[in-house]
Amino acid sequence: MPDESLSITDNRTGKQYELAVSDGTIRAIELRQIKASEDDFGLMAYDPSFLNTASCRSTITYIDGDKGILRYRGYPIEQLVGEHSHLEVAYLLLYGELPNEAEFRQWSDDIRKHIELPPAVLQLIRSFPPGGFPMAMLATAVASLSNFYPEGRSVLDPQVRLLQIHRLLAQVTALSAQVFRRLQGLPPTQPARGLSYAGTFLQMAFDQVPEPVVEKAMDALLILHADHEQNCSTSAMRGVGSSQCDPYLTTAAAIGALSGPLHGGANEAVIRMLEGIGSKDRVPGHVQRVKEGELRLMGFGHRIYKNYDPRAKIIKQLAHEVFEVTGSDPLLDVALELERIALQDDYFISRKLYPNVDFYSGLIYQALGFPPSMSTVLFALARTAGWLTQWEELARDREQKIARPRQIYEGPPVRDVPVRKSSPVAPS
Repeated sequence: MPDESLSITDNRTGKQYELAVSDGTIRAIELRQIKASEDDFGLMAYDPSFLNTASCRSTITYIDGDKGILRYRGYPIEQLVGEHSHLEVAYLLLYGELPNEAEFRQWSDDIRKHIELPPAVLQLIRSFPPGGFPMAMLATAVASLSNFYPEGRSVLDPQVRLLQIHRLLAQVTALSAQVFRRLQGLPPTQPARGLSYAGTFLQMAFDQVPEPVVEKAMDALLILHADHEQNCSTSAMRGVGSSQCDPYLTTAAAIGALSGPLHGGANEAVIRMLEGIGSKDRVPGHVQRVKEGELRLMGFGHRIYKNYDPRAKIIKQLAHEVFEVTGSDPLLDVALELERIALQDDYFISRKLYPNVDFYSGLIYQALGFPPSMSTVLFALARTAGWLTQWEELARDREQKIARPRQIYEGPPVRDVPVRKSSPVAPS
């Protein structure tokens, strides 16, 4: 296939430029050669919020938002959920292939042996106010691990990186469970043996072995949230990681990004919205207020997906399975009615507003016994596998340098500081 290129004529100077096109992109740095004069720094691309900027090359996750496709390492998400565990999918993300039996046994053992938290970290969690912000608790606890595993700063050593990946995958389950117990005012618990990754987390959170359907649902939710290309928190993971910061502080930064209401906090907002609607008969009124611009329809629409979020389809089915075990929730009826009306309304159809992953996930978490404030912590628990895989891929990418976006300066031009008539007198 012949090389593709883009021809540009600079109408300021009449000069012509040829920019190579690869994978549907041009290298932004190539714009530097386009100058209005010799003193000109050269063109930059202005892209607020990075709506059309590829910051890296990745082999991990593929998304086609128009068609509603999500794949991990080429495997459709629909084929992974229910057929494989979260820990198998974490292996897939990191290594590119699903593990065989021996590989999975070794992988599980390598992670499991690191699940015990340093006692000082448990004390740190117990020092938080029970009514505190759970994501702040989790971020603080994850960052504190940097003090206990200082070798993690040797991020250029592949074996050191792998050890930290094992540790973080293990300890984020314990940290998430203990944050939940702190919110409930309950003492810490110890992990039981012989349970799955999801089962261990649920056992530590509730101090009892979970029912199989509940464990299956938790495992599926972890898989669905494991990675999602270069979203806000993953970009934060890569941006902070590009400074060669250790993975504990880097992951804490990603948790901070996920904590915002426009990112990981969206599923909590869905629960608040459904509680505010209250009953099926009030759904049409809520929809009308959304159309009139009074309210936002939480859990609908996505920056990438312009079709039905493939994760939402799976979670909707999971919700029915979970509620068969835990008992019905009137909020599920509200959600189903809201989805039914919205998907038949031209207002939402024309705007390509379809249910996203957050629409049903909060309901399932609540049915499992977690308050809405824990939804984003559970999101972080799942996304840690993807964050660490992205971090590992970044470390291996020789093209990547420390992240440093440019800006367009709009402040005042050069000016002189006014000369004081007298020196200020310091207070006595």
